[in-house]
Amino acid sequence: MKIAKILENTQVLLYFPSKYSEICDFPENIQVRFFDSIFVLTEKIFNKYNAIIFVCACGIAVRAIAPHVHSKISDPAVIVVDISGKFCISLLSGHLGGANSLTEKIAVSIGAVPVITTATDTGGKFSPDSFARANNLVIQDMNIAKETACAVLRGEKIGLVSDYICRNIPREIACDTDCHSGIIISPYMVESPFEVTLRLFTKNIILGIGCKKGVPCETIERVVYRVLSENKIAVESVCGIGSVSLKSEEKGLLDFCEKLGIKPVFHTPRQLMDLEGDFTPSEFVMKTVGADNVCERSAIAAGGDRLITRKYSEDGVTVAIAEKNVDIDFGRKIY
Repeated sequence: MKIAKILENTQVLLYFPSKYSEICDFPENIQVRFFDSIFVLTEKIFNKYNAIIFVCACGIAVRAIAPHVHSKISDPAVIVVDISGKFCISLLSGHLGGANSLTEKIAVSIGAVPVITTATDTGGKFSPDSFARANNLVIQDMNIAKETACAVLRGEKIGLVSDYICRNIPREIACDTDCHSGIIISPYMVESPFEVTLRLFTKNIILGIGCKKGVPCETIERVVYRVLSENKIAVESVCGIGSVSLKSEEKGLLDFCEKLGIKPVFHTPRQLMDLEGDFTPSEFVMKTVGADNVCERSAIAAGGDRLITRKYSEDGVTVAIAEKNVDIDFGRKIY
């Protein structure tokens, strides 16, 4: 219950052995489900949650997760706390999954000893993948991330180039390009400033899309990717898509959004027209839709702070791109 309490701002589901269901009294605010086999349960939930906390012997947890461990990119954080609450162990996905930071948080709360074995953490060093995860940055190449972490462990300075202001920069980072290995933080596909360059794409690009009725997904995809490519914007940086409410059931647009794994945001013509700013007007669009511009206004309405490309039209599709402000903090924790 102590562990559930420190995660009160997170959706928590407690799984408890069925054999104890009659003798335990659970708080009303905690969702409780019962299980008979921890191995069957783990199979069901392993890819369902961001983090799994086992309160049991470490060996049991290892055997339960072993058949399901796939990749540090996709595996959830796995933490083990012994029944007496003496030790809290970061078992899996310490960096990208956030198990290390969650382990520290739990340990402090319950008075346990945190057990963290990843090399950068045991040496108190900067971890590129933990930093990326905490700041919602996309790692382009995990092999380069590993190579960068090894450079940190060797005591090398890591260069930094960023399109955005960075706070709490650690001592391992040099804010210049005079380094063998370095990090670039940007939504753009620019030239590599280092011999070994770790690209971290910001998730802050918003697409505004308008289209004629019946335009297929393939056409929208082709036009969008052309605009991104011509502006050297990484598709990994796209985090939002907006359009006018009249297109909320447009199959081609919905299929494209699903393909990118992004839930689109739709606004009424009135909501789009209420936006203040400099947008490219069209009398034809105003007469047919009720707003003088769909793509540019939708990109801002869906969360963009500024337009970085104005309306581009091709084959019945219009696209505009907006950028959100980004706060980069090297001291930020995942949990």
